[in-house]
Amino acid sequence: MSQQLPDIDTQLANHKLSQEDYTHIKQILGREPNLVELGIFSAMWSEHCSYKSSKVHLKGFPTKAPWVIQGPGENAGVIDIGDGYAAVFKMESHNHPSFIEPYQGAATGVGGIMRDIFTMGARPIANLNALRFGNVLNDDDISKHQRYLVRGVTEGIGGYGNCMGVPTIGGETSFDECYNGNILVNAFTLGLAKSDEIFYGKAEGIGNPVLYVGAKTGRDGLGGAVMSSDSFTEESKSLRPTVQVGDPFTEKLLLEACLELFKTDHVVGIQDMGAAGLTSSSFEMAGRSGSGMIMHLDKVPAREENMTPYDFMLSESQERMLLCAKKGSEAEIIKIFEKWDLDAAVIGEVTDTGNMELFWHGEKVAEVPVDPVSEEAPELNRPMKKPAYLDSIADVSIDDFEYVDNQEAFEKLTCSMEVVDKSWIYTQYDSMVQTNTVKKGGELDASVIRVKENGKALAMSADCNVRYCYIDPRGGGAAAVIESGRNVAMSGARPLAITDCLNYGNPENPEVMWQFGQGCEGIKEACAELTTPVIGGNVSLYNETNGVSVFPTPSIATVGVNDDQNNVLMSTFQKEGNVLYLVGESKSEFGGSLYMKEICGVVAGKLPEIDYKKELALWDLVIEGNKKNLLECAKDASSGGVAIALAKMAATSGLGCDVRMSVSDKRDIFAESMSRAIIEVKPQNCEAFEATLGTLQCEKIGTVGGESIKINDVTMSLQRLHENYFNTFKRVIERDL
Repeated sequence: MSQQLPDIDTQLANHKLSQEDYTHIKQILGREPNLVELGIFSAMWSEHCSYKSSKVHLKGFPTKAPWVIQGPGENAGVIDIGDGYAAVFKMESHNHPSFIEPYQGAATGVGGIMRDIFTMGARPIANLNALRFGNVLNDDDISKHQRYLVRGVTEGIGGYGNCMGVPTIGGETSFDECYNGNILVNAFTLGLAKSDEIFYGKAEGIGNPVLYVGAKTGRDGLGGAVMSSDSFTEESKSLRPTVQVGDPFTEKLLLEACLELFKTDHVVGIQDMGAAGLTSSSFEMAGRSGSGMIMHLDKVPAREENMTPYDFMLSESQERMLLCAKKGSEAEIIKIFEKWDLDAAVIGEVTDTGNMELFWHGEKVAEVPVDPVSEEAPELNRPMKKPAYLDSIADVSIDDFEYVDNQEAFEKLTCSMEVVDKSWIYTQYDSMVQTNTVKKGGELDASVIRVKENGKALAMSADCNVRYCYIDPRGGGAAAVIESGRNVAMSGARPLAITDCLNYGNPENPEVMWQFGQGCEGIKEACAELTTPVIGGNVSLYNETNGVSVFPTPSIATVGVNDDQNNVLMSTFQKEGNVLYLVGESKSEFGGSLYMKEICGVVAGKLPEIDYKKELALWDLVIEGNKKNLLECAKDASSGGVAIALAKMAATSGLGCDVRMSVSDKRDIFAESMSRAIIEVKPQNCEAFEATLGTLQCEKIGTVGGESIKINDVTMSLQRLHENYFNTFKRVIERDL
């Protein structure tokens, strides 16, 4: 079975393994590995699968709360939402594939995250996505390519999600030059299940059969996990074959077949074949129960000729599952999948050897002990160094730049790609399928769906201010958790848990590792202070091209529960004549602000102050005020400050406003102090609302109504605002068409 591999140095380089790794592999096996075994170790020890650079920093994440049913370590996390129901959710990255082939890269990212959800026994009921692109504004090759990527990624997400009949109800899209060489595509799915009917990815019970179900295996995606564990160079353009190709119609059949199967008692465990395909799914299932497994690779359904054991183990063909069943149930399971026009085959069985034994037409072609593949994967404590740039930007303020009139600044900011409505993107997604969407993309802050089964509503939001993470990686990580939770609270829902996508540059760069370590510390602190545990997530490193890494981008998706689906709080103006309040303390805080980026042309300064007590008090005020029906709408004031928050509320509602806000500097209408919200209240409810404020600072700033938006010394007609807000994005993205 084992034989000396020819030109081992070349083989190790191709598999992104070091000489130290190779020595370790030989110690584990007690001999030289063959090509199949080398491929297995390469995939399982890749950055993408083993988290070898990040593991040391992920320890200590808060992962528990009374409502957490399943934390990190499974296909997805699970929280109890009451009345016997659970929300199952997770977010993952598909960055590298989407940069190489935007349509399929984004589509298979959506498909993969949905499989993670229905593998747990949950029906997917909502999708979000967090997208980052480079500069799309210019006429140079970079901007033209970025516009092409926006169009391709959007089509891929819409094409897959729409075919699956799962609504894409929100998310965020942002733009920065740091993503010119690496876009980020983070996909989130939430599903609903009965809390006592969750399925897990385990293979146990000696002699129980192992079945392959779903689409046939081809050679697409070979080496995908390894590819996603390296930086991009000019040569990376040849990596297109490592990108998987998805088929949402097959996935829809697989979803329905799995949900039908879950109504039986045939299943012991089930696992999606994601990154590293059959390798990761089989090793993870056996590893979770401490068992071994025999697999006959010649029994795996194939759609290409002359495939080898290596191809079968490392292919990342989509729409496939591996399941462990109760002995004797094989025929019934195969019958269910054949009914849905899907392949199903018994390819092996669970053993007590602790080894993965692979056969090819009766001949053993690989034997690898299961536990060491995961337990002894390299755990690197990479060097860390505080980035030199931080000291040079810390003391930069808006006073270092030429004064810009507020009116001019407002007109520029309302056309910023960060601010303008992205309906060109989200109208390509079906947001209303399943008829449960209460608050969708474009309606500001969190998105909300109703849960017909228990009368509640689930609010969710994906957020990360990358400018904050650049100027203060730790504070920026905390701020992403805070803003995501605040957006959920603004809908009247109580934030309960998060999932994350930690997107960073090259971990071999000590400054990037310092950013990563600091980001993790910020997330840990915020999650502990806000009682929103991390129940799953993803790390994406090597987001770097030609030595240039992206800004730290820890995307955070928060999920919360509103006990009454008929009392969801909106984030846009509701009625002329209503009173507007600004809750929270406003200061001249511009570090990492949209104002500094767009008006001053820099990303610099000190992060606005974080105060968890004030943040939680704001959440409580809105959630409890909504329960008492005292509030008409609530919108957080974040990127662009109060002025831009009001502009968005006016544009999306078609109602103007007249606001006078107390400031120490005229430009403070654009400042980005945290823990603030604009709240709309009916005149007759003002006294009752003010009585609930407690120690929170609050100012009555104006009223809703009129044909224009007026904020201190700034004014703009609703017609002009509408043009800026709703038409800018389409004009930019379709420039080349």
